[in-house]
Amino acid sequence: MKKRRNAIISLTAAVVSASLVYGMYELQRIQIEKEKTVAVLVPKRFIGAGERLKESDLEYKMVPQTAYIPDMIIKLEQAAGKETIIPLGKGEPLLHWKVDDFYLQPRRTESTFQIPKEYIRSISNGIRAGDKVQLFVSGEGAPSDRLFTQAVTVASVKSSGNVEIDNIENPNLFSRAEGNKEQMYASRREANGMIDYLNLNLTEEQWLQLDGLCKGGTLKLVVAYSPESLDLEMGEEAD
Repeated sequence: MKKRRNAIISLTAAVVSASLVYGMYELQRIQIEKEKTVAVLVPKRFIGAGERLKESDLEYKMVPQTAYIPDMIIKLEQAAGKETIIPLGKGEPLLHWKVDDFYLQPRRTESTFQIPKEYIRSISNGIRAGDKVQLFVSGEGAPSDRLFTQAVTVASVKSSGNVEIDNIENPNLFSRAEGNKEQMYASRREANGMIDYLNLNLTEEQWLQLDGLCKGGTLKLVVAYSPESLDLEMGEEAD
């Protein structure tokens, strides 16, 4: 009887000891797993270029530490409220260079105006958000003329489905961010749609002049791509 009790006690002690060893192993494994992954911010949905990020658009995703790079955003305040420079895929780690505070925002002396379709006679198909364009007025029985001395900035160009026009495989804004002028040029050869909506950053005086000339219907705009577009620098601050 005594031998049987001793055997049971020994067996119980062995089970408890094994459980403790296994428990410690699991705790160590979990700790190691935590050390090998990093929580980074990713979009919950596809986000187009030029969209303003909201907290509800973002979530955290664990990535292996070996895949983590310092440019990945890990703090919500570093992304929420900023504007996307290029389209972002769902679940794609968010990088610092892909967002900016004022990249396509108008300067303090400007506002963003959507140009009515009936005001436009023609528009260059290669125009993309962030470009500089030259504006001309043209009409039947009236001399054509350049509207403004300076080129103006394109805030966005969108399709009828409200999607930013770009080359999805090789976004123009991606190439711009990398400073790759050759790739910027190549990206304009293809697009994901036709330009249906044009938004320009204009001063009040520029808009009033444009509106006054075009609202009668006699004169219309010719929107031309300007080579100054390639001279823009990333991160240009609003005045």
